[in-house]
Amino acid sequence: MGMSDYYKNLREKIGNELVFMPGVAGIIRNEQGEILFGRKHNESTWGLIAGAIELGETPAQAMVREALEETGLVVEPEKIIGIYGGEARRITYSNGHQVEYLTIVFECRIKSGQLTPDNEEMKDLQFFPEDQLPPMANQYPDYIFSSNQEERAHFER
Repeated sequence: MGMSDYYKNLREKIGNELVFMPGVAGIIRNEQGEILFGRKHNESTWGLIAGAIELGETPAQAMVREALEETGLVVEPEKIIGIYGGEARRITYSNGHQVEYLTIVFECRIKSGQLTPDNEEMKDLQFFPEDQLPPMANQYPDYIFSSNQEERAHFER
């Protein structure tokens, strides 16, 4: 889908200034326990299935929407694995837009659908074993990729 109307309108008003953006990312595993990653068009690095939370949406609803848009899969967010933000999550995009993300990472179960790579948002979709992760655009703590996690969500101090 690309940038929402809300963020387009905001960018028209403030230009490239730093924007605080709440978002979600999903650890989506197949039956073998491998994690789904996507690679956007014209990019060499991979990323989790992720995106911004839209106005009026809950974080779980955003995760379900992003997964469907980016992968063709219907997922069920089952647990919050971690919450990450701060200066380490600042990005300046090639168009000059500056963003600082606050990302809620969900563990998700695949309910239905069929993986559809080479769509509007993603060029490639691939599952990777947790001990053989691809080069990633955004860095997350190793903790979120482990299948052996505590019950409470992880965060950085």
